[in-house]
Amino acid sequence: MYITTIFWGLAVQLYSFCFSSTSYRVRIALSIKGIDYDYLGVNLRAGEQRSDSYIKINPAKGVPVLVTDEGDEITQSMAILSYLDDLYPAPALLPKDSLAKARVLELCNIIACDMHPVNNLRILAYIQGELGARDEQKDAWYKHWIAEGMNAVEAQLSKHGFGDFCFGDAPTLADVCLIPQVTNALRFKCDMSAYPRAMAIYEHCIALPEFERAAAANQPDMIN
Repeated sequence: MYITTIFWGLAVQLYSFCFSSTSYRVRIALSIKGIDYDYLGVNLRAGEQRSDSYIKINPAKGVPVLVTDEGDEITQSMAILSYLDDLYPAPALLPKDSLAKARVLELCNIIACDMHPVNNLRILAYIQGELGARDEQKDAWYKHWIAEGMNAVEAQLSKHGFGDFCFGDAPTLADVCLIPQVTNALRFKCDMSAYPRAMAIYEHCIALPEFERAAAANQPDMIN
């Protein structure tokens, strides 16, 4: 397993892969909240997530995994994000107002439940390796589900979004989820011109140091 430490002498650990959008979500939240952590790289392309030692850490064979300063292991990015927002409440990533909180989670779930699960690395590998899809078919699959999800995201932002971020003048979990998804869509050469509101938020966020620190290019396991 490729393991690199980004911060030394601290107890919080994050198992991550530089290109994983779910890991990226957690890295953004940790950065926004100013939480230092040890970075432990897991190369998904090399299959390190399927090793016996890693399956003991995460039976779902994915990233991210957060190891708390008390040694508890938390899997699944949305569970980790909820934990971090509860334990480190400032700055908050979820509004206190019930409707505002629902709007944030609505957008998060379009990405985390509808878009990401059908387009992650293991799904793409399966439709090629087991179902025999050609590269162009795989790309068409990916772009179809990006378009389906982003159409919904853009509609929600047009109806309810405001400010420089998704919902106001400070980042929320919606931005934490949106930026990695847009980043991956651009990496797969998806046409994002139909989503001006989402792209304006993306451009605003990636220029901020909190988001820049979390980007794939700035991780110790960055690979070509």
